[in-house]
Amino acid sequence: MASKLWRSLRILFLLLLLPLSASCTAAEDDAAVARSSFHMDGDVAWVVQVSDLHISAYHPDRADDLVRLLGPALRAIRPHLLIVSGDITDAKNRRKTTSRQDEDEWITYKKTIDAIVGKGGIDKRRIFDIRGNHDTYGVPYRGSKLDFFSTFSVSSQLDRLRTINSILLQGDRSYLFLGIDDTMSVGIRYPSNLFGNPTDKRIEAVNSELQYWTSHSNVPITKVVFGHFPMSFTSSSEGGQRYESVFARQSISAYLCGHLHAKISKQLWRYHQMKTEERSSSFWEWELGDWKESRLMRILAIDRGTVSFVDHELKQPFETSILITYPADSRNMNILELESKKGSLRNDINVLVFSEELVLNVSARVFDSHNEFKIVEDMALQHVSSSSVYKPLFHAKWNAENYRSPSPTRYWLQVFVLDSHGKKTLSERRPFSVEGKMAIPHRPWLNRLMFEVEWEAMYKVLLWSNLAFTLILLFIPKMLYHVFKRSSSYQRWALSVIASPVQQRNTCFWLVWFLMEGSSSKMLWFSLTLYVFWISQMPWFWGHATSENGEIAQMYLSGWSVPSSSMSWTNYNPDVMVITLPFLYLVVVPVVVLAYGLFAERSAAYLRQHRTRAEGRVNPADTTSESASFLPGSPDPGSLMKLSYKNKIKFMLRKFCGGWTRRLILLACLITAALHLKLSSMLMSAYGSTPVVLSPPLTWMPLLLLSVAACCTMPPVNYDIEPRTVHS
Repeated sequence: MASKLWRSLRILFLLLLLPLSASCTAAEDDAAVARSSFHMDGDVAWVVQVSDLHISAYHPDRADDLVRLLGPALRAIRPHLLIVSGDITDAKNRRKTTSRQDEDEWITYKKTIDAIVGKGGIDKRRIFDIRGNHDTYGVPYRGSKLDFFSTFSVSSQLDRLRTINSILLQGDRSYLFLGIDDTMSVGIRYPSNLFGNPTDKRIEAVNSELQYWTSHSNVPITKVVFGHFPMSFTSSSEGGQRYESVFARQSISAYLCGHLHAKISKQLWRYHQMKTEERSSSFWEWELGDWKESRLMRILAIDRGTVSFVDHELKQPFETSILITYPADSRNMNILELESKKGSLRNDINVLVFSEELVLNVSARVFDSHNEFKIVEDMALQHVSSSSVYKPLFHAKWNAENYRSPSPTRYWLQVFVLDSHGKKTLSERRPFSVEGKMAIPHRPWLNRLMFEVEWEAMYKVLLWSNLAFTLILLFIPKMLYHVFKRSSSYQRWALSVIASPVQQRNTCFWLVWFLMEGSSSKMLWFSLTLYVFWISQMPWFWGHATSENGEIAQMYLSGWSVPSSSMSWTNYNPDVMVITLPFLYLVVVPVVVLAYGLFAERSAAYLRQHRTRAEGRVNPADTTSESASFLPGSPDPGSLMKLSYKNKIKFMLRKFCGGWTRRLILLACLITAALHLKLSSMLMSAYGSTPVVLSPPLTWMPLLLLSVAACCTMPPVNYDIEPRTVHS
C-alpha cells in the first residue's frame, strides 16, 4: 500500500514539473540555430515574402486566395525562397473579443501550403515560416498540445523548429537570410502579446551566426534578416540589449518584417544609421503589409550585394512584374556594396521580368528631371540566358559616368516590357544615383509614430508621466490643505473672490480652490492614495492568460506573472500597455480629478451660500444656485415627510443632481464609468469573466470611488443650512 502511494506521489510530482520543464526547454532553445543551404546560379537571387496571413475559420477566402493567387504567381516568379513572416493563423473568435488556437485553422494552413507547392512548383524545402504573435496566443509553453505551429508548420515538418533559421544561397556570391522567432515562449492571449521578446541568449546567437558567415565565406556575402516584429515593436532583452546594434555591427543590408498591416501604411520603411566603436553603419528596415486584407506579396532581389524589392497587391491574378535590380532606387537603396567598391561605378542595368507569357522585348529609358523629364537615353535589354536554370534576367550596358550628379533624384529610370500577346507593361518610374547618394522621402506622421518610435521606451514615458501626475495631484494639494486650512487670510481671499464677479474670472483661484477643496476629505483621499499605490505594486486582476481553461495568472503594471512558467517581469514589459495605458489615462486619472471636482463644487456652493446669507439678501427665486439644497420650492423637513413616495424620489434626485456645475461633473462621472465598464468587459471576454469580475482593483474600485465621492458631496435635504467656514 505504501509503495503504491509513493508511486502515485511520484507521478503527480512529475506531472507538476511538466510545465516547468517545458519552460526550461524553451529557455535552452533560445540559442538554437537551424542551417539550410541552397545552390544558385550566378550572383542574382530573388525571394518572395508574404506576411500576416491570418488564416481564419470565419474567413476562408484568405486561404483560398493563397492557392488561387499566390500559387500561380510563384509559378511565374520561381523564387529561390518563399518567406512567411508570421501571423499565419488568426486565432480569434468571430467577434474578435478573445483569442485561442484553432486546430482547424492550422490544418487549413498545411493543406494550403501543400496546394501552393503543387500549383507554384516550388520545392517545399525552400519555404520558411516563422511564428507571429497570433500564432502563440493561448499557447502555455512550446511543445504543448496547443502549440500547433510545432505540428503543422513547414518548419516542423522539415525538422527546422529553432528560434533562428540560417539560410544560405551559394553561387558566385553568397546571400544569407536569417530568420528570427521572437514570440513569447509563454503565449499570453490577446490583447496582450503585442511585442517581440528577444533574450540575451538569442541576441548573442544572432550575432554569432552573422559573424560566423562573415568569417567563413570565401566569396562576398550579403546578409538579410527577417522576423515578424518591427524594431519599434521589439522590446529589449533582460540585459538591455537590442538587435539594432547587432545588425549595424554585422553590416546587414536589410531587415524584413510584418505585424503592422497595410491599414497603417503600405510603405513602412526606415533607414537605421548606427555608430559602433569601429565605424558608422546602416541598414534598411522594410515592413510588408498584410495578406489578410491587402493581399500583399513582396519580391526581393539581391544583385551583387545591392538589395531591391517591389510589392504587389494580389487581388487579381498575377501579371507581368518588373523589378530593377541595378541601379537601385535612390529612395530606399543600401549603400554597403557601393562603399566597398570605393567609388567605382557599375556600367550596367539589370532587370528581372516575371511573366507567365513569353517576353518579346525589354527596353529602358532614362529621364532627366532637371530638364522636364525629357528622355536622355533609350536602350534595349538582352535576356541573360542560362543553360542550367530558368533566369528571367535582362541586361544592358551603359556609361554610368554620364549620370553622375550631385542630386540623387535628377535621373529617373523606367522599364518597358512587351509580351507575346502584345501587352505592354511599364515599371514605376524611379530615381537612381550611380554614386550611391540617397534621397530618403518624407514620411507621414503616422508612419513615423508607428515605425520610428521605440514603443518600449515610449510606454515607460507614458506610464511614469501618468503615475507622476497622479501622485502630484494627490500629495501637493494635501500638503497645501494642511498648511492653509486654518489660515484666515486664505478664507478672506476666497470670500473676496466669490463676492466679486470680476475676480471670479481668476483662473489661478479656481485651480487652487479645486486642488485644496478636492483633497479635503480624509477618507476619500486615503482611499484614492491607497488605490494608486495598489495598482502600481500589486496585481490588477486575475485571469486565464495562457489558454481558455488554463491556470490563473496575475497581471501587474510591470507585466504578467504566470506561476507554472515562472514568467514575470520587473522591467515593465510593454506587452500590457494596451491594457494599462487606457485604464490609467481614461479611468484612474479621471476618477481622481472628478472626485476632487465634486468636493470642490460642494465647498463652492457652501461658500456662496455663506456669502449670500452674510449680506442678508437671500433670493428664494434664484435659480442659479450651485447647490440643490438652495433650489426654489424645497420643502421643510416637516413638509418633506408628507410627500408621496414618488414625489420624494423626484425631490431626492433633484437634490442629488444639484446645480449645473454638479450635473456636468456627474455626467463626466457617467462617461468615465461607461469607459471603465467597456474596458472591463473587454478583459472579461479576453481572460474569463469570473476571475476578472472577482478582481476588485480593476472592476470594483473605480466605480466604488466615484459612487462614494458623489454620495459624500450630495447636498443635504434640509436647505436651512447654518453658515459654514470654507473648510467645514
